[in-house]
Amino acid sequence: MAHTEHQTMRRVLRREIAGTIGLLTDEHDFTAMRRYRTFTFDDHTTYLQQVEALLRTLAAQGGHTTVALFDPEEYAAFCADSGLDPDAPASRTRFTAELAATGPAIPYEGQPLDELVPDLVDEAVRHATWQYATTALTRLGACASCGEDIGRAAFAQASRLLTRILDTASPGHRHLVCSVSAPPETLVAVLHADEDPDGTSRIDETEALEFTTVLALGIATHAAGGLVMRTTAPDTTDRVYGWRLRGERLEPLTAGEVFDAYCTDVESGDLVSPESGVDYSAPPDLGDDGPLTDHTH
Repeated sequence: MAHTEHQTMRRVLRREIAGTIGLLTDEHDFTAMRRYRTFTFDDHTTYLQQVEALLRTLAAQGGHTTVALFDPEEYAAFCADSGLDPDAPASRTRFTAELAATGPAIPYEGQPLDELVPDLVDEAVRHATWQYATTALTRLGACASCGEDIGRAAFAQASRLLTRILDTASPGHRHLVCSVSAPPETLVAVLHADEDPDGTSRIDETEALEFTTVLALGIATHAAGGLVMRTTAPDTTDRVYGWRLRGERLEPLTAGEVFDAYCTDVESGDLVSPESGVDYSAPPDLGDDGPLTDHTH
């Protein structure tokens, strides 16, 4: 009787344990892991099917599982730094546990894997973008003329600008995109904001941090960049407007410039048809928050 009770208690406790699965999302990464003898899968499609079946089983048992992006190169570096044998299941478990705390991951909520994988890749891109921008800001150091931390000052200015953008936006859902030219490629951050009945903007704190960091890097380095806002509300026409980044300030785009930007294919440069029911317009006045010190970089 006592043995049965102990088994029951263990099953209950098992449901209290949150788990993480490290997922190899593409064929290239999957092939890289096949060099390890203890990695027994030989077909990526079958591997994904088995992962999805396991996720469904765990969910049916009442468990909570997080899916993390498993990167073979990062795994090899982790094993080298930690003195672990990369060809051991226990090492992969240790690395996956590390991913749960520090890497890009999303919760499994019953969604099909063909929906989960793109979301996980997007999360990884967001995570890498934020890490890159944060590191770049930190490395800027102090202003040669005034001694102020350039990255910290730029982040403060970016925070002020974001606050003004949200405060002056039309009511409803706001979709804001910031792009900054930061070789070798352009950094892009996205922020979604909704307005509560009392007029308060409701935003995801992680998105806001990433967005502000990317904007701050553009400000600190005087890089080419821009912001585009789209507001959506019931019974009203969607409104689209934006700014180009000029040093530490945002310069309003004309309605024609916004229209051209939205109606041009980014890759080919060809014109595309404008959306119906969309108002391409000049942005509201953000006012004057006052310039930052003109740092010498």
